[in-house]
Amino acid sequence: MRWFRIPLYILALVVVLTAAVGAWLGLQPPVTAPPMELRWRADTEGALLPAPGSGVQVRFLGVSTLLLDDGETAILTDGFFSRPGKLQSLLGQVEPDLQAITRGMARADIGAAGSRLKVVIPVHSHYDHVMDAPEVALRTGALLLGSDSTANVGRGWGLPEAQIRVATLGAPMQFGRFTVTLWPSQHLPTGFTGGTITKPLKPPARAFAYKEGQSYAVHVAHGGRTLLINGTAGFVPGALRAAPAEVVLLGIGALGRQDEAYRAAYWQGVVTTVGARRVIPIHWDDFWIPSDLPLQPIPPPLDDFEASMDFLRRQGKTSGVDVRLPLAWEPMDIWAGLPPPAAGR
Repeated sequence: MRWFRIPLYILALVVVLTAAVGAWLGLQPPVTAPPMELRWRADTEGALLPAPGSGVQVRFLGVSTLLLDDGETAILTDGFFSRPGKLQSLLGQVEPDLQAITRGMARADIGAAGSRLKVVIPVHSHYDHVMDAPEVALRTGALLLGSDSTANVGRGWGLPEAQIRVATLGAPMQFGRFTVTLWPSQHLPTGFTGGTITKPLKPPARAFAYKEGQSYAVHVAHGGRTLLINGTAGFVPGALRAAPAEVVLLGIGALGRQDEAYRAAYWQGVVTTVGARRVIPIHWDDFWIPSDLPLQPIPPPLDDFEASMDFLRRQGKTSGVDVRLPLAWEPMDIWAGLPPPAAGR
């Protein structure tokens, strides 16, 4: 008779696991305040706040969407505003949310066609980076720049071929006074790493259909200042030796789940290699939460935000690198308080 109970035990276990997963999928995480000492703040002279119309202003719009604007030309990474929820992303299909894109673009002051936005650069082709980019390009007339996989996302959305460009690694490109160079990177090792999109991808589609393609570290130079955007917590050893940067906007999603050796190698391979003096963590926020709500860390078990912050705090102190969490949606002068770059840098 005992063997009759085995299916009942299995059924009970399945029910419990299903309930637990369902609860996690529907869970709205509690509001978590970022570490006070790492918050972006103004000093007594307001040195960390940009003066109106001065230099390059950088806005962090969540995940690794960043808007760089010098008042004449703007460039955007990713342009991800839709942010479908957990249940839809993991079990259903995803597609651009046109209303969310409209709200996000308005909040970030990204204008209509003919605006100063000249290029949208997805750092790789997962849905939380590339999915909305063709629509943003379509609305503004901007160029969609990235990998062959990104190009196929653009084609699937109906973006004209004249607005699609496949990037050449290591080749500087000029957009107004911005010089942009894409260097090879790679996604943090996960079940989603790798793969290419080999034909036009027309949404709605499964989130898993958005394969990584080529990942990029985006190097930007402007007026003697330099920055590097590494939108995922992965890297290619030695790839950034020719990309010195004063500031690194450093993807840390799921970094807290890696061991100390990996985190140290990541810091060395990106931050130390480029000689950065400031690190601003990005891609730490829960991309299943609508972007008009306060940013929250990626929930466990997918990440351990506190472990990432502890590592960055310790590494920054040891290395003499300033570490600051970014403002959300507000303009920042990311070089404020840093000494002028050394000659030849």
